[in-house]
Amino acid sequence: MNSNTIFEAIASFLQWTFGIFEVIGNSFNNAMIVLGFIGLIFWLRTQKKFNDEAANNPNQMK
Repeated sequence: MNSNTIFEAIASFLQWTFGIFEVIGNSFNNAMIVLGFIGLIFWLRTQKKFNDEAANNPNQMK
């Protein structure tokens, strides 16, 4: 067994694994966009809570 056989096996495996992306298609990208918007909405709500708490607390450091 020479190194060429090993590298061809690795190349075949990588080509097979990247073939999964053809099956998934664009749905992974869409899921990441939706997840990003959910995270953005969560953070904006949390930030509003922090801002309201800071506005009502006169003893805070600025």
